[in-house]
Amino acid sequence: MYTLRYMRPGDIPPVMAIDQLAFSTPWSANSYLFEINDNRSAHMVVLERAGEPPCIVGYGGMWLIEGEAHISTIATHPDWRGQGLGEVLLGGMVRRSMALGATYSVLEVRVSNVPAINLYRKYEFQIVSLRKGYYRDNNEDAYLMHLAPLDAAYAERFAARWRALQARVAFSDLLALGRPAAANRSPDFGGEPSNDPTTAP
Repeated sequence: MYTLRYMRPGDIPPVMAIDQLAFSTPWSANSYLFEINDNRSAHMVVLERAGEPPCIVGYGGMWLIEGEAHISTIATHPDWRGQGLGEVLLGGMVRRSMALGATYSVLEVRVSNVPAINLYRKYEFQIVSLRKGYYRDNNEDAYLMHLAPLDAAYAERFAARWRALQARVAFSDLLALGRPAAANRSPDFGGEPSNDPTTAP
């Protein structure tokens, strides 16, 4: 059983461990603290596996600004890939963005990341442009993908996908409970997230 919920400061170490395994330019601890505690546009989420102790198996992030839901990052631990958990994270963020009034969603993805591109297409994201040399680690190009409009017709199609996903993966979605209260800022806080967001299932 898995739980999809908002990220808390205590989740940062396991999230960073996944980040470092998934990406060549991981975010810093301060970046995550900023997103959780200070950036009111940010919606950082984790997927937690039940157990003793429970463990974080994936995470994602979204910025919601003036109707745009920009998916900034998404990753699952390599040991837990291929089980639909990336889809739970993506679907959960799209679902939450609609509940919060977003009218469209965007994301960037490496042109070589075919599994991620196929997942995004499943949820009706479409490639709209190419961003040359977008990723700073190796100058790889990125596709900019759009999902629009997030209207009633899309919500109906999404609901069918969400029900099918729930039938395949046992999880509870607690994102509707909202963000937890911000903890005290770290005394050595300094810096915002990288402006090179990455996405992967």
